[in-house]
Amino acid sequence: MSTISIHRLQLSRLSHGRIKSPKRFHTTDASWTMTMDSKSSKTRKMEQLSLQLPASSVPESDPLRPHDLQFDRQQPSDQDFDQDKTFEFGQFVAREAVLDEEFWTAAWLRAESHWENRLHERYVDNHKRKFAEQEFNAIKRRNKGQLGQNCTCMVTVKKESKNVKRTVLKSVVGTLDLSIRYLLHGETFPGERVKARLFCSVNRTPPNIYGYISNLCVAKSARRQGIARNMLHFAVESAISTGVKQVYVHVHRDNQPAQELYQKMGFEIVELASSQLLEEKTYLLRYKT
Repeated sequence: MSTISIHRLQLSRLSHGRIKSPKRFHTTDASWTMTMDSKSSKTRKMEQLSLQLPASSVPESDPLRPHDLQFDRQQPSDQDFDQDKTFEFGQFVAREAVLDEEFWTAAWLRAESHWENRLHERYVDNHKRKFAEQEFNAIKRRNKGQLGQNCTCMVTVKKESKNVKRTVLKSVVGTLDLSIRYLLHGETFPGERVKARLFCSVNRTPPNIYGYISNLCVAKSARRQGIARNMLHFAVESAISTGVKQVYVHVHRDNQPAQELYQKMGFEIVELASSQLLEEKTYLLRYKT
């Protein structure tokens, strides 16, 4: 497994710098993907997590896409965003996605991630398009709070250049979701199997709020530039800025590079959850402030 040197992070934009400084890290040559779960084994919706996405460029004409999207829309100017809510590193900027076209590109990256190891299957392109369309609609619902939680789709975009005009589709190179959630009554960690009433209520007290990271994808053309690591850093710091004390993520047990990355950033395996997740071959990792 090879490593590369990384850029020193510009941390001045984030005032809650509790996470270990990523400037000591090395990115792994991670051409792997993993599947991430966030709910119980019977009801869990599978979410895809890929730190390095061997994806082709996003196609610019697709009849399955929503008809009102403008695929020639120019990348928004960096000046249009609150600088306290962006995170610059190298030639990239991480921030919240705001345009439907950004949501679509994030959905397409996730579709590429989901299907990248199934290229031998028939009709894979149609499957990817359908997956992207479903994920696009799901992203919009989550970001509107329609699923009962506060969820933000974050993207990493190429930094604005005076001499280069890019469309949104060519600008977005990474994405992830950050959710702010509450534990159910009786839970000590997300998805814990506890003896509770049939209809569990959300425990909306300060100690029971937490952050959850999912759907991390990086485009093939942007590999080995520290994007996954910096997006994770930005997501954790963004969660901390809302007042949460814990941030969780699921990692596949066979995905050693991902485990090493998270642990270098201060995440630790939740041992109490390990036995429950054994059947699904995942670990639950937690970052605590």
